[in-house]
Amino acid sequence: MSEHSTDLRETVRRRYAEAAVRATTGGTACCGPETVEVDETFGSTLYAADERDALPAAAVTASLGCGNPTAVAELRTGERVLDLGSGGGIDVLLSARRVGPTGKAYGLDMTDEMLELALANAEKAGATNVEFLKGTIEAVPLPANTIDVVISNCVINLSTDKPAVFAETFRVLKPGGRIGVSDVIADDALAPAQRAERGDYAGCIAGALSFAEYRQGLEAAGFTDVEITPTHAVADGMHSAIVRATKPR
Repeated sequence: MSEHSTDLRETVRRRYAEAAVRATTGGTACCGPETVEVDETFGSTLYAADERDALPAAAVTASLGCGNPTAVAELRTGERVLDLGSGGGIDVLLSARRVGPTGKAYGLDMTDEMLELALANAEKAGATNVEFLKGTIEAVPLPANTIDVVISNCVINLSTDKPAVFAETFRVLKPGGRIGVSDVIADDALAPAQRAERGDYAGCIAGALSFAEYRQGLEAAGFTDVEITPTHAVADGMHSAIVRATKPR
């Protein structure tokens, strides 16, 4: 990894560590650039009230995402789910409820403070079919062909090596497995420099791929049936989007 990439990863880690501490102490935290209104664009408002009410307050407060991937992944009883960049655990806990006691939900995060918060939230929620793993989304610490569904909420755009993320996602999925991801995606007309003008890297803006780049990245990793559907604007020419794709059988 280049020195620049290492510096960016450390910036992201530090920002989300601080967010975990704020959530633990009753503060608020949100992904998104400071120059953009984010109250209805990022965070827990993107979840239904009954979902928020069923979870520990700290899990809801620590929600930093740009969507609700558990609402689009069509999780089924007994499935094994992996959340890339699980943060305070909101999507892992919601997934665990959907797959039931015969299924399992894994959360993967590189930030110790977020993992500590997620474990505390899981204990408060009484969730027994969850497991949180420390690691990066570019090197998932799970065996190949073991996961039914991969979800992620506004995290892949934070990676400095997105081809590795797509390859690792493909590797851990079973044949026929699928992804249901929320992420920030840029209009194809916006160059990387123009994306950076709209927000910083840790704020989920500067590192976003374009629609064409995202599709090409998934297809290069082997995915088929790629669907990318924008849901709402997060900055000029930047969108929260739902991404679905399948690993061939």
